[in-house]
Amino acid sequence: MGEPTPTADDADDADDAGSIAPRGPGAVVTGAAGWLGQNLVRALLRQPGRERVRCLVRTDAEAAGLAVLDARVSVVVGDVRDPAALDELFDGVGAASVFHAAAVIHPRRVRELFDVNVGGTQLVLDRARRANARRFVHVSSNSPFGANPHESDRFTEDSPYAPYLAYGHSKHEAELLVTRAHERGDLETVIVRPPWFYGPFQPARQTRFFAAVRKGRFPVVAPGSQRRSMVHTANLVQGLLRAESVDAAAGRAYWVADAEPYELRAIVATVREALAAEGFPVSSRPAPRVPRAVAVVAARADALVQAAGHYVQALHVLGELKDTIACDIGRARAELGYEPRVGLLAGMRASVRWCVENGLAI
Repeated sequence: MGEPTPTADDADDADDAGSIAPRGPGAVVTGAAGWLGQNLVRALLRQPGRERVRCLVRTDAEAAGLAVLDARVSVVVGDVRDPAALDELFDGVGAASVFHAAAVIHPRRVRELFDVNVGGTQLVLDRARRANARRFVHVSSNSPFGANPHESDRFTEDSPYAPYLAYGHSKHEAELLVTRAHERGDLETVIVRPPWFYGPFQPARQTRFFAAVRKGRFPVVAPGSQRRSMVHTANLVQGLLRAESVDAAAGRAYWVADAEPYELRAIVATVREALAAEGFPVSSRPAPRVPRAVAVVAARADALVQAAGHYVQALHVLGELKDTIACDIGRARAELGYEPRVGLLAGMRASVRWCVENGLAI
């Protein structure tokens, strides 16, 4: 069904961290207990010469989970919107590299997107500038660019902004803040734009996705040939570490994703294959097909709900499933030396194993 051949036999072996030299001994990670942050912190600790990693997390429980990883980890509990917490985060870190991964994707209310994704980014930029950070690597998104006009299209770094609803606007505004900081000479910055993640340390919503696919309940919006770029967390971490280390990346933006986009129907079929390969019973029922018109109605309803300041995750996801959201990683390959090593089947199998190892019901 058009799915590329996986680029690694086993995602568990795709660890490039040890071969990528850091810019300096220190790193600061916001959103360190999140899906990406958990993977990033562990990769930073595997880098030779990385002497300290300062992490911002939201709760004491998250802090405890990271602090036990290594003596080089120090953790600050606080909110990215709190200037006092950020003062503590940057206190005494020296000229560290900053990885800004903290963000809200599925909020309780729309206002939270702008408070965290825009206001929080500005505060972190300010504190990084004061601390004379070596480089500021900003984790953005595909949402500032909306959807591709045609299934054959791919976003490049020259594509125009076309933010999709509130999340897209919040990440667009955050990108502009990061770009201006570099243009003013405040900070050396790099923007990394990942699409839909998959990989270990996944949140509950991804585990629910697995369960829905296993039970034959996750819908494929017609025609199913619409394509989505995805990125395994090991691939994304490699891209972030290279964005930090490559001198010529300063002031640039990069799409970082798996080697090729996947058709939506291929994504669902591959998750089914991964679950079966890891010993899970998978429903023989084909994925339910939803007419594109239903997703169009969902997208319009989503826009109305968000305009009223509210957010309904299921409505938002259904509205997006009709679209092709695909990117070209040519610039990251050429300028960063980025090369994704994990393909969809290997990555999904590793994700399923992680769920099993952590006692999560699928």
